[in-house]
Amino acid sequence: MSFEDIIGHENIKEQMMRAIEKGVLSHAHLIIGEDGIGKSTIAKAMALKILGKTKDIQYPDIIQWKIPNKEKSLKVDHIRQLIEEINKKPYEGDKKVVIVYQADKMTEQAQNALLKTIEEPPKGVFIILLCDKLQVILETIKSRCQIHTLRALGEDEIRKFVLRQYKDLNIEQEDAVVAFSAGIPGRAEKFVEDEEFHYIRDGILQILISITKVDELKALEYESFFNKYKEDWEEILNCGLTFVRDAMIFKETGNRELIINKDKIKNVQELANVFSYIKLNDIIDIIGYAIDGLRKNVNSSLIFEMMLLKLQEV
Repeated sequence: MSFEDIIGHENIKEQMMRAIEKGVLSHAHLIIGEDGIGKSTIAKAMALKILGKTKDIQYPDIIQWKIPNKEKSLKVDHIRQLIEEINKKPYEGDKKVVIVYQADKMTEQAQNALLKTIEEPPKGVFIILLCDKLQVILETIKSRCQIHTLRALGEDEIRKFVLRQYKDLNIEQEDAVVAFSAGIPGRAEKFVEDEEFHYIRDGILQILISITKVDELKALEYESFFNKYKEDWEEILNCGLTFVRDAMIFKETGNRELIINKDKIKNVQELANVFSYIKLNDIIDIIGYAIDGLRKNVNSSLIFEMMLLKLQEV
């Protein structure tokens, strides 16, 4: 994947290409943006350009460092292994690129362990840190990196991406993917390709529509759905929020063009008919409270149970 193949982020791509061509590229970079925005795509294109490669294949001098399986963070021991890799000489030429995924999952101790290497890496080594949340990166790390913040693509750009990736979509499907993606290519890919994601969407939608029509015992049975996908809680609850907000918009304006979940317009209408505007707003507050609790690592089963009981009472 070359810079020319990437849709959007024009200013950032231009700055990177110009710096590489002039030989003035900084040795350390932070690429910031939400999941699916294209951080790894930009980083890989950057690495290929630095090494002077044109084919998008595996190269021994492009090191892609990720959190080990079953681990939730990059710890000091992982960073020590990374530093050993960084200090090895390049295999093919005089340059090496190290891409660290989910750098915002480094512990504070791990960041401190990496600091000196970021400040003074071996000659010819370029370090690219990818992260969703800049605020968890230590100031000492940030001050030693060039920071690139990726923004959501514009509607024309994301539509161009969708049409390039999925040529067989009809116009209604295309509109639904574009609307749901909110300018994030990864969300467009998930919408089209991930069958489990559609099961999750359907599940949360049906729970929202039926929650007030069932008794307390049945409402608590829905907890099994959330527990099954508890690792994807953020995706589930954000999907729920988009359905509720769509229902509020439809209730207020009746304008289908403003709906995000265009492929579920009948369900959105049903949700709008079931709840008043005030109750829809209450649902947003309840889901928001659950999201806050989960972000604070409160017991997920307890959060889901409380959320369902509160939704059942709306």
